[in-house]
Amino acid sequence: MVSSAETTAARRGLLDQAVRFVLFGVLSAAVDFGIYSLLLHFGLWADLAKAISFVFGTVTAYLLNRRWTFDSKGGAAPAVRFAMLYSTTFFVNVGVNAAGLAMFAGNHWRVPIAWVIAQAIATVINFVLLRTVVFRSPAPAATAV
Repeated sequence: MVSSAETTAARRGLLDQAVRFVLFGVLSAAVDFGIYSLLLHFGLWADLAKAISFVFGTVTAYLLNRRWTFDSKGGAAPAVRFAMLYSTTFFVNVGVNAAGLAMFAGNHWRVPIAWVIAQAIATVINFVLLRTVVFRSPAPAATAV
């Protein structure tokens, strides 16, 4: 059975991780959106611009989250799991962005609206899988009563 102190510590750990993930996510998203906007400004095809900006945002997210959110030492296994996860969310992100651009065609705000929707969906997927698969958080030790 897990004591209430261990349960509280585990919840606090989840909350701390979630807060850090959001803060680093905002920074990574700024990198992503900034590069995306810059590439669009220079006339690059929207899907290619999104793909390139996603990679830059992803590298930023990996470096920050590995060290300061999930306190992982790194190594090959987490890096491979991270690459597999972000390869999947890459297609989700770019696909949702493309669908959003098509859905909001003619709307002056279509680029930021599509980007935010794509980012939100990818963010939820990423947090859950980063915490449970990529940087596996150790489960609290069970204590005998």
